[in-house]
Amino acid sequence: MTPPTETTSPLPAAPASQEPPPIWFLAPEGFFALPLAATPEERAELSHSFVRELYSRGDENIWEPAAPYYAAMAEMMAGTGVSYSAMGLFSTADEDGDGRAVTKNDGTQNDGTHDDGTQDGQVVRHEGADGVAQCALTVAAVPTDQDDADTDIVAQGILAILSGDEYNDARWLDLPCGPAVSCVTLREYRIKPELTETGEQVDLLTGQIQVHVPFPTGPFTAVFTLHTASMDYWTEFCDLMVAVLQTVSFTDPTEGAEGAEGTEGTEKGRAR
Repeated sequence: MTPPTETTSPLPAAPASQEPPPIWFLAPEGFFALPLAATPEERAELSHSFVRELYSRGDENIWEPAAPYYAAMAEMMAGTGVSYSAMGLFSTADEDGDGRAVTKNDGTQNDGTHDDGTQDGQVVRHEGADGVAQCALTVAAVPTDQDDADTDIVAQGILAILSGDEYNDARWLDLPCGPAVSCVTLREYRIKPELTETGEQVDLLTGQIQVHVPFPTGPFTAVFTLHTASMDYWTEFCDLMVAVLQTVSFTDPTEGAEGAEGTEGTEKGRAR
């Protein structure tokens, strides 16, 4: 497997002589996983389920043409090392008057203030005009030259490499699953006038959070990448990424007596 094309910086990679061991994590509500699969038939089947979830108020007129598009996107990711890819859609409707609400959005403006998506027993819905913050989340497994017990050394090497770029904000993290390195980058893109609604050039600021987590179970490093252009809600997306990272596990959490608790209201991800 190879690193995804949007990684912040290259890592010292080793030839992938084996498939990476499994990794488990929980993605909060509001993320919609793209139909990644090994065969075209599986991708086609998953894409039909994906569009029905993403456009839950739609019908066949929307679902039928949309499904092949997302199946093609999943095919393009094949061989890039990406094991999980999801779109995050969150309502920014001002529920408490401060304009800072970022809550679950099911792709068709269905969100709520409670974990079950309700407010006083009623589903709260917002139209797109109320505001939607978007992000993309991917998880990839990068082969790295390491011994099973050398996760600290691998993380130190990653930190040294990423810190060499003055535009990277690279930091050491201690996660429940082990050592990790985060790297935050901000980039500004100039959008040509012919591509904007106003006909004027627009400067678009984007942010990326990338976290490298060495596998303790094999010579691989997991790379979690969250990218967004909804910079007004950057703090909320940082908090969201932290929530995902706190759930990362290299052992099946359901094997323990309490492993299955606390999963309601989240999407379970397993990358290989």
